[in-house]
Amino acid sequence: MMISKEKALPAKHIPQRSCVACRMVRPKREMVRLVSIAGGSVEVDNTGKKPGRGAYLCCRKECWDTGIRSGRLEHALKRHIVQEERNRLMKYAEATLYADSREGAE
Repeated sequence: MMISKEKALPAKHIPQRSCVACRMVRPKREMVRLVSIAGGSVEVDNTGKKPGRGAYLCCRKECWDTGIRSGRLEHALKRHIVQEERNRLMKYAEATLYADSREGAE
């Protein structure tokens, strides 16, 4: 009697990243990448492919507050972030990320 040996397929690799604020490791797709571009500004990188030094934040309000206001994002990107950029990033988070969580709470 022959016993068939089925080859187990290797699990697909899911890239992991850590949040600069809470340090939780999560799948890359669940995080928001912020990138320091050559022009000297910080932008949200929705594609995950923009050139420049990048850092990741969770989609939680606390992480954005901590990351942007406490200087952890500055440390990760190795550059100073002016108040105007901080305000722009916080407005992005409020308009895009927090809106999703408010809709689910209703």
